Amino acid sequence: MTDARTPEYRAHFDATVAFVNGGGLTAEGFRLDLPSADLSEGEIARLFVQHLGLALVGEVRLGDLRIVEEAHRGSRGVGAAERSERDPSRRVIDLSHPIRAGLITYPGLPAPVITPHLTREDSRARYAPGTEFAMDVITMIGNTGTYLDSPYHRYADGGDLASLDLSSLVGLRAEVIHVPDAIERGVPASVFFDRDVAGAAVLVHTGWDAHFGTPAYAAGAPYLTDDAAAHLVEQGAVLVGIDSLNIDDTEGGGARPVHSRLLAAGVHVVEHLTRLGELPARGARFTAAPPAVEGFGTFPVRAFAEL
Repeated sequence: MTDARTPEYRAHFDATVAFVNGGGLTAEGFRLDLPSADLSEGEIARLFVQHLGLALVGEVRLGDLRIVEEAHRGSRGVGAAERSERDPSRRVIDLSHPIRAGLITYPGLPAPVITPHLTREDSRARYAPGTEFAMDVITMIGNTGTYLDSPYHRYADGGDLASLDLSSLVGLRAEVIHVPDAIERGVPASVFFDRDVAGAAVLVHTGWDAHFGTPAYAAGAPYLTDDAAAHLVEQGAVLVGIDSLNIDDTEGGGARPVHSRLLAAGVHVVEHLTRLGELPARGARFTAAPPAVEGFGTFPVRAFAEL
């Protein structure tokens, strides 16, 4: 499928900042979103200062400056507004993996089984000529495809799927954190410090969805750290999603601190998302609503974003 999105650009550079009241700051290998590729060094320096919120700056010098075509990651002042000016049309992006018979979502869990209850051929004897229906039965674990965890998934006295307030699942302001080039597997709290996550769906784009459905998906997957979960709860996030095997580190033993913290606070968890790389850092609206099943903690969702 052809990608018709408008190209986005980022600047890569080293920086030295001197303040008018003394002292300074240096940065190596800094990366900054740009509204276009034809900015001068001075204009990039100004965006750098604005992004960091620096005050009393006397001089900024940039070194090893390169402008590359690269998806935006959420630099302050560049993102949703510029994007909407370039592409004012509404778009809906499906963020869910399709479910099919035999799909392996999480190693060790059963795959879905789809069988006919009433075939089209058999239905012809029950309905008027020219009228036919298919009715099928799907047997699957709730942890299939792209799914949402409710508090009941972790806690016996937690709210089940039927108890969830739709206002906390539909049309949420999305804060998308793009970290597919992160060096460490664990995404720390500091990554979220520059974002207003109160009342938002926080979606972590790691790029791990490229391995979905392959053996590589099960090993070395990115996850959130415990301090990240604590920060998101403290700051009032409503939902946290990731495009990886699990929001916790499944290779660190049986502890699940991120699930435990988020679900104890009533923060929904959505795992196995996909195509998060197509979303802007800010400006999208996110929806992921499961069916209202009583006494059930986890179920697939049709997650999507509206731009």
